[in-house]
Amino acid sequence: MSRPKSADDGLTKFQRYRQQQQNRGMKQLRIWVQDPHRPEFAVEAKRQGLLLRGRDEEAEALDFIAAATEWPEP
Repeated sequence: MSRPKSADDGLTKFQRYRQQQQNRGMKQLRIWVQDPHRPEFAVEAKRQGLLLRGRDEEAEALDFIAAATEWPEP
């Protein structure tokens, strides 16, 4: 199996990919989020869940989560 020819533009594969994305009008965004594997995450998630339990906002939050996780079938 032959290897694809590398571009002679001096860019790495990732630099080339980022440039293509920028050319498509995309902007890279990096954010820090909580690590869900840490024990403190589970404790805080439970605390916040208990604060919502039985409130009007609970249904609103669950509807939002459901809508955000539903992907249309191709």
